[in-house]
Amino acid sequence: MKGRQESKKHGVGAAALWLTLPLLVLIVLKTDFLASFSETRFTNFAGQMVHKVSSFGLDGARWQQKPLDVAKSEAVREYNQQNQVLATNGPKDESLINSDVSAPTISQLHCNFSNYHSDTCTMQGDVRIHGRAAMVYVVSATTYMPDNSTIRVHPYARKWEKETMAQVREVTMRSSPPHAIDIIPPPCTARHDVPAVVFSTGVYSGNYYHSMSDVVVPLFITAREYDGRVQLLVTGYDPKWVAKYRPILAALSVFPVIDFDNDTDVRCFPAAHVGLESHRILGVDPARSRNGYTMMAFRDFLRSTFSLRRPWATPVSRSSGRKPRLVMVLRRHSRALTNEEDAVAAVAELGFEVVAALPEDVKDMEKFAGVVNSCDVMVGVHGAGLTNMVFLPHNGTLVQIIPWGAMKWPCWYDFGEPAPGMGLRYVEYEATAEETTLKEEYPKDHPVFTDPLSIHRKGFGEIWRTFLNGQNVTLDIDRFRGAMQQVYQSITIE
Repeated sequence: MKGRQESKKHGVGAAALWLTLPLLVLIVLKTDFLASFSETRFTNFAGQMVHKVSSFGLDGARWQQKPLDVAKSEAVREYNQQNQVLATNGPKDESLINSDVSAPTISQLHCNFSNYHSDTCTMQGDVRIHGRAAMVYVVSATTYMPDNSTIRVHPYARKWEKETMAQVREVTMRSSPPHAIDIIPPPCTARHDVPAVVFSTGVYSGNYYHSMSDVVVPLFITAREYDGRVQLLVTGYDPKWVAKYRPILAALSVFPVIDFDNDTDVRCFPAAHVGLESHRILGVDPARSRNGYTMMAFRDFLRSTFSLRRPWATPVSRSSGRKPRLVMVLRRHSRALTNEEDAVAAVAELGFEVVAALPEDVKDMEKFAGVVNSCDVMVGVHGAGLTNMVFLPHNGTLVQIIPWGAMKWPCWYDFGEPAPGMGLRYVEYEATAEETTLKEEYPKDHPVFTDPLSIHRKGFGEIWRTFLNGQNVTLDIDRFRGAMQQVYQSITIE
């Protein structure tokens, strides 16, 4: 489901998949697997004692969870209080240009519509934002031209999906020429001395993968350079989303997030971004980043945000008595492992210390980040839960189990292609026709088995119904054990 190179060996198959890519990247959309937690106990999987996240998984990760920096928290609270004063200082409607914004009277507006992922506009000078009206006024713009005086942008990073973007609230930017006397922008009612970033949480805010790929990574690229001195304004504001990602939002901005759609103030800024810079699915292109950011830098940022102590995974000596640690992300409802106990036991028999993570175990992102960071390997069937790969230490390994149905390329696109940029190793285990529960529903001569791409050509609805939401995986344990034996050998030494 995630840039982008097509494998030549897939030939026509890859090309066909590419045609359905705008829909295929939604593969993880409806998954019920979001990132969270519980407590911890040993659990017996087919005679093997393995750890559940709810017990050892959490407790075992506590060693790497540093307490919050109290001084920093106090500084943030103080700064937020100052911001509340800043937003209301001076009488309202005092003038068209705010004396305390310290912005020049001459402004500029520049937009980039060439990016495949997102449209973005940046502006400097006298910038006034009225959230409820979804309007941004750029006053006295030297870049003003009659034919571009009004520009509209949907501030979400899935530009190639027209139906998705149609559901994102449009933001209008209106510029006026210098010394214009017939265009009177609304007066400022709140004043800020930091730049603004306006963005949408999008249509898929409840999906962990999309939130990370479409919002969090692009927000890092756009806002990180301001070192906290930036105001975030969110359209499509979802309190649950803001609460879930609060640690990340607070690390990017010391100010409380503003609900753009319900904000009645006319807020004046010295600069603003509308839309987020996005380079690729779950990735960062340093050549296109203004500050040369990388995906490894993003992961370092997450490690700092969640106080994760383990930056690198190093080979484990087999003679030391220590075991490499592996977290197995287990699904329910669809793409679940029907023989998960046997699979977990097989991995444990190879010499891994196994943490079994159920869907209910991974809803607390902050806690589960600690568990993942304590592991050397993450294993799971394709789905949103694998997005937690961002918390693996550098040089960690992701093992993606690919369900049946010509899903190799789109699954690689979502998680395999981003892995090297994260400094991770990527291994895939592709289920055969004998390892899918679809064989219980369709005869062997059905196109589901003889020509899976014919199902793809019917559109995403059929792909979802058949190969994503319509099957579980029954691993060939001997075959799976052999694949994981190779992983074990690759991360251990004598």
